[in-house]
Amino acid sequence: MWQYKQLEELSAKDLHLILKERTKVFVVEQAAAYQEVDDIDLHATHLLKRCKDTVNAYCRVYLKDGKVRIGRVLVPEHCRNIGHGRELMQVALNYITVRYPKREVQIQAEAYLKDFYESFGFELISELYYEDDITHYDMLYKKHHQVDSTKIKQTNLSE
Repeated sequence: MWQYKQLEELSAKDLHLILKERTKVFVVEQAAAYQEVDDIDLHATHLLKRCKDTVNAYCRVYLKDGKVRIGRVLVPEHCRNIGHGRELMQVALNYITVRYPKREVQIQAEAYLKDFYESFGFELISELYYEDDITHYDMLYKKHHQVDSTKIKQTNLSE
């Protein structure tokens, strides 16, 4: 089941599950020591797919510099390669299309996921760069490649 919540709407248990998975993926798996919990969490919309006490997919959506940003995109290791990442991006883009229809959408993509994000209509807007010893690109969502929201609504969200 997908949930869209502001920080104050998350239960303590949901917040714990989210932060546990984010730390597992972005700090432990990637061996990147950085401040994973930040002030963006205070005003972001947290998109979460849960099954019982497990996070299956997560990202946060927020405004920065007039653009909508999608960040902390994650699918836990036990849920990878079964479509949760693709479903997550479709749900996030559908949410943004409804909530922020006239805003540009930007993502900071790890380099190895460049083709994945391009498949949704994101295009490179930066050269390759390193952040926390991980290669990234900045990418912008191009409206002419926008995901058809009627198809998203028909997507089977229970894989």
